[in-house]
Amino acid sequence: MSRLKYPHLFQAIRLGNTIFRNRIFASPTGCLDVNNGVPTPAGIAFYERKAIGGAAAVTIGDCIVDTKTGQITSYQIGMDNPLALPQLSSLAKAITRHGAVASVELQHGGIFSHLVYEQGRPLLGPVAMKIPDDHRINNDGHEVPVSEDGFRHIQEMSEEQILALINSFGNAARFAKQCGFGMIMIHAGHGWGLAQFLSPRLNTRKDKWGGSLENRLRLPLAVVEAVRKAVGPSFPIEFRISGAEATPDGYDIDEGIRIAEMLDGKVDLIHVSAGHHESPYASMITFPSMFHEEGCNVRYAAEVKKHVKTPVATVGALIDPALMEEIIASGQADIVQMGRGLLADPDFPHKARMDLEEDINYCLRCFSCLAHSTRTRKRACAINPEIGHELDFQYALPPVKKKKVLVAGGGIAGMQAALTAAERGHTVILCEKSGELGGILNCERQVPFKSRLAQYLRRQAQRVYNAGIEVRLNTELTEKLALELAPDVIIAAIGARPLKPPIPGIEGKNVYGAEEVYKNPDLTGRKVIILGGGLVGTELAIYLAGRKREVTIMEMLPTLNDGGNMVQANALAIQLDRFHIRLALGTKAVKIDESGVTAENNAGQLHFRADTVIYALGQKPLWEDCEKIRHCAPEFHQLGDCLLPNNILQATTAAYFTARNIGRI
Repeated sequence: MSRLKYPHLFQAIRLGNTIFRNRIFASPTGCLDVNNGVPTPAGIAFYERKAIGGAAAVTIGDCIVDTKTGQITSYQIGMDNPLALPQLSSLAKAITRHGAVASVELQHGGIFSHLVYEQGRPLLGPVAMKIPDDHRINNDGHEVPVSEDGFRHIQEMSEEQILALINSFGNAARFAKQCGFGMIMIHAGHGWGLAQFLSPRLNTRKDKWGGSLENRLRLPLAVVEAVRKAVGPSFPIEFRISGAEATPDGYDIDEGIRIAEMLDGKVDLIHVSAGHHESPYASMITFPSMFHEEGCNVRYAAEVKKHVKTPVATVGALIDPALMEEIIASGQADIVQMGRGLLADPDFPHKARMDLEEDINYCLRCFSCLAHSTRTRKRACAINPEIGHELDFQYALPPVKKKKVLVAGGGIAGMQAALTAAERGHTVILCEKSGELGGILNCERQVPFKSRLAQYLRRQAQRVYNAGIEVRLNTELTEKLALELAPDVIIAAIGARPLKPPIPGIEGKNVYGAEEVYKNPDLTGRKVIILGGGLVGTELAIYLAGRKREVTIMEMLPTLNDGGNMVQANALAIQLDRFHIRLALGTKAVKIDESGVTAENNAGQLHFRADTVIYALGQKPLWEDCEKIRHCAPEFHQLGDCLLPNNILQATTAAYFTARNIGRI
């Protein structure tokens, strides 16, 4: 009889000649911390942290087999560089010494080898074609000249080039094994190089390498054969496919099953993902947003599992250990793979095994990680400020001096600051003006697609109480109270107030702020206009549309404001279309009355009928309130929205590092 709550999830599994300690694998994530195709110490520490947390396998993503023809970005590991041996060996060792199996994802960018194009070399694909030349900024942030006709012209791979590509995969696998990696993943999904040969939409060749499914699979199978020859008969090989491309004229799950059947017995694990990275819609299947149900891609793996004997892995929005247990126990898949979930909490496997679910930091699926890495080439997580700083914490020292820390404000930033200060050994008092912890985001707790945010707020509040922090609710930190408590340090995280523009009629009975409507959506009538096209206004529009309201977003700018999160903006755009939410862009509200909003744009003055008008036009920091307590302690810090209204990522990061540095002097 097992003492474990999730016995199937933590049952070992053998792939090839290798035993994996449980069924949770860290799915491929790119290294980012790369110098000339070689992982840096920071990159190594990032993957090591996943192994420490209990994942059975940790896969290094986007390892390019031929950088001259298949490199996508400048921050990918090149598996054709023998000089990378010492660093890659260190990376493999950093993973394996914690009981996990180190794996590399071998891939080729094919027609999307952007770095190859930027360096002036031809792009190679299954057939000659042209694709829009819309990548105007390269991966190093430099502008790339667009071709004269606005297209990139793809050359059809010759027989010789195809054979060279097959050889490159074999050489890369051999090199990975030499470096100490214990598994190989072959990436043939998501629209990258090998997937382009699998796709009936892209591979219309007339020779043996294209056309029929058997011919389209000929190259991937030849790659499997080359890799098998390179690593030996018992070395585990994982093969990654999209169960369905989810694009017009792409293959569906029926053909995905046939692909898996032709791989059956030739590899040790069939990894079933879904989607295509170049399609806004299909990419949201590859990376399910907060609007998708958790485990939404399991159905693809479950269908494949019915038709093959080879173990099957599933991936995509898997962040609930109970759901994972059910997937394994019911036979829908043999392995569950986690990507973003292990950024939010690398210790997820250990915590799930030890029945510490209340301590798990569950991924919000907010795409802060992808947006941040796209902009900065650095890792980040909205709710885990340690991500991207793993190397720093290997040498972290406790604070030199224990101090009395007074935190004003119990929102996202205030709770994180209080927790970090308490964990570092300081005495902490937290004063919150309202009757509960959580701050302004408490108003969104009932939103269906924000359920993980609500859970995070509850978890953080409970952690604050469990940490021995003195919490004073319904207590505003006044100058008098601050002087009475005589702290060594004050951290002000008291938030901001909604901006209320001086529009005639803004005080009308049919006008509300976004926070008011989130708290009581029944305030709104059937027809709603939201002033402001930022993330707050857009998400509120989707929430209300889901409650059968007819919603129009009115925005002065010519586009919606994505807040620097283009991936989330893509997810929102799909929902705006789904709910038929009207956009009035480049349009300024000039008057509000009982019948709606009078506005101006390039066409002149217009009237938009509405029962309810909601303003979501940003926040004004409570600077004046901070000034009242600024001189009440020798050390003072101001962070979160009361310094500069921003997102959860900025709030938690600033709070964490501010509190972490207290006590140095």
